[in-house]
Amino acid sequence: MSELKDLIHYVSKSLVDMPDLVEVNEIVGEQTTVIELKVDKTDLGKVIGKQGRTARALRTILNAASTKLKKRSVLEIIE
Repeated sequence: MSELKDLIHYVSKSLVDMPDLVEVNEIVGEQTTVIELKVDKTDLGKVIGKQGRTARALRTILNAASTKLKKRSVLEIIE
């Protein structure tokens, strides 16, 4: 498990009501790493937030962490 995947997994579990159902997958490409986040349907709103604010915050945290690791990464929230 990579640091980026661990980071998103930890933060997401803290946000939702059903932390056991949080799934994080990492797809490593040549230039960009895609982090896929899957939560229970009832928790989707909590992860996205009002007007996408929570999702934007998660992406900002991910960008900061990946910049430090000299990598590029994208967060995809899967419904």
